[in-house]
Amino acid sequence: MESWKNIDKSYLNKGIDNFRKSMILVVGDIMLDRFIWGNVSRISPEAPVPVVEVEHETAMLGGATNVVNNLVSLGGNVVMCGVVGDDPTGTEIISRLDELNVDTGGIAIELDRPTSVKTRIIAHDQQVVRYDREKKIPLKPKTTKGILDFIHGKKGHLSAIIVSDYGKGVISRQLMDGLKTIASDCDFPVTVDPNVKNFPLYKDVTVITPNHNQAGEIAGLEIINEQDLQKVGKKLLNNKKCKALLITRGKDGMTLFEQENRVTHIKSIARKVYDVTGAGDTVIATLTLGIAGGLDIKSASYLSNLAAGIVVGEVGTSTVKIDSLKELFNSHF
Repeated sequence: MESWKNIDKSYLNKGIDNFRKSMILVVGDIMLDRFIWGNVSRISPEAPVPVVEVEHETAMLGGATNVVNNLVSLGGNVVMCGVVGDDPTGTEIISRLDELNVDTGGIAIELDRPTSVKTRIIAHDQQVVRYDREKKIPLKPKTTKGILDFIHGKKGHLSAIIVSDYGKGVISRQLMDGLKTIASDCDFPVTVDPNVKNFPLYKDVTVITPNHNQAGEIAGLEIINEQDLQKVGKKLLNNKKCKALLITRGKDGMTLFEQENRVTHIKSIARKVYDVTGAGDTVIATLTLGIAGGLDIKSASYLSNLAAGIVVGEVGTSTVKIDSLKELFNSHF
């Protein structure tokens, strides 16, 4: 297990300070997370299910927009690209992003697509059920072209691109080929929070961040032990020819695979895990800001592990503030 004592404290602090100088473009599946909060005191007479007495409701940016929320909370400047429907939920999402001073010029509207909404019913701090309203259909080619044209116009101001792929139709070969061409021309990193079915599209990006279940499924090998993990990580890294693969492993932390057979295990700092909702968004936001801020991938991965440790200790889609990250980092030594 890699020791935190081997990390240069001043180097990482400088990287965190550089978060505010970065302009990160996020492209991916936009959605809203709704939460219905209540209590359960009885079972329904109609079916063997709990009756939730609703107390209040909340809503948060979700999916790719939760990545945006994390970036802003960490001090980054953000451009958002994706698609919403012509509906009140889409309007609400854009309004929330505008309040965060996010550039929303890259958000397209498709009339035959509803904005994705995921609704969670929570009672006594436990999720009872989730229901989704969405259409998992590819974007129209002209919509994808419009997004790429927008990104092309912004490329001179960008520090990095994050692809947040929830498999709802935004990410396609057309889009990924265009993104990689733009990134190559401008020499900035592309990081990907992947979807299993789209994994073939991510060749030659900078870093891919699957969780261990995704990684095993993609490689066709269930990860049961460290030997399995090594096989899966090295196979995926070599197949995609990316600079690094960061496999998130829940309570077991993360494992970073880099070229030249470099493997780093990073121990989790989370004391309790209440909810992993949005943890992957926090990881890729922190990782990308670190790389864009001048940190090497390994050091940026350490920071993303710290940030993830904060959010999994809270119920509901969460973000990390830059001051909280700095405080935790400096207290960890």
